[in-house]
Amino acid sequence: MSQLKSGQSIAVSEQAASRSTERTLAILEYLGRFRKGKSASEIARALSLPVNTVGRITETMNKRGWLYRREDDRRFILTNRVTDLTRPQVNDKSLTMCAWDALRSLRDQTGETTQLAVMTEAKCLILEQCVSDQPIKVSGKVGMRVPCYSCAPGKSILAELPEEEFQSYLQEVTLKKFTPTTLSTATSLKKELEKVRGCGYGVDLAEGLAGIHCVSAVILDDYEYPVGSITTIGPAFRMPTERFEEIGKICIEAAAEIRKKILG
Repeated sequence: MSQLKSGQSIAVSEQAASRSTERTLAILEYLGRFRKGKSASEIARALSLPVNTVGRITETMNKRGWLYRREDDRRFILTNRVTDLTRPQVNDKSLTMCAWDALRSLRDQTGETTQLAVMTEAKCLILEQCVSDQPIKVSGKVGMRVPCYSCAPGKSILAELPEEEFQSYLQEVTLKKFTPTTLSTATSLKKELEKVRGCGYGVDLAEGLAGIHCVSAVILDDYEYPVGSITTIGPAFRMPTERFEEIGKICIEAAAEIRKKILG
């Protein structure tokens, strides 16, 4: 009888742990959708959880560095802990560390903001950026995700994906039109990627946001797999199409420098 009770106790304990894990993950996923954060009561209401339960979980996550609670409005926001744990590495080297000098050099040569990006969950994720010194500049946020098909770094990566992976990507995403120039069909995207492979760099002709242009080059590992891309982003009036080839060549050189550090 005692053994039965012990087994029942273990089962109940495991169920409680599983429920607690599910609630913790649900809170992480929910807060990931709101950059300005949410209060404990807002989280509880949205997820249909007891406020006391949310309070215990968020307090623990706050203590362990996964969440930060702002003093002004007491809202919880995600920290960069997840990004820190999953920073891409190639050949046991940090991709971000290998790219920093190239990002800064590219920024200095072009005068525009430069970014390091990777493809994750069918989107382009900004890992790092070196912001322009121009009074009027374009910049994003580290950790921001954008559709691959509507940005230069994403197209640079897509152009070098193995065919099977690219076809899986097309099945997974819905191509939407964000601006008049967005490539919103598989046919137009494929034609664009052929151009990218031909010239060695990808471009964004105000396809994600009106008035913003980007030029990017892919970063390949020792297996010729696209592990990331380096991009220059700026206002269209300072980055007209006439400059794309010039900036594209500089991006290709920057990507090559990063690859040397990865392989070296």
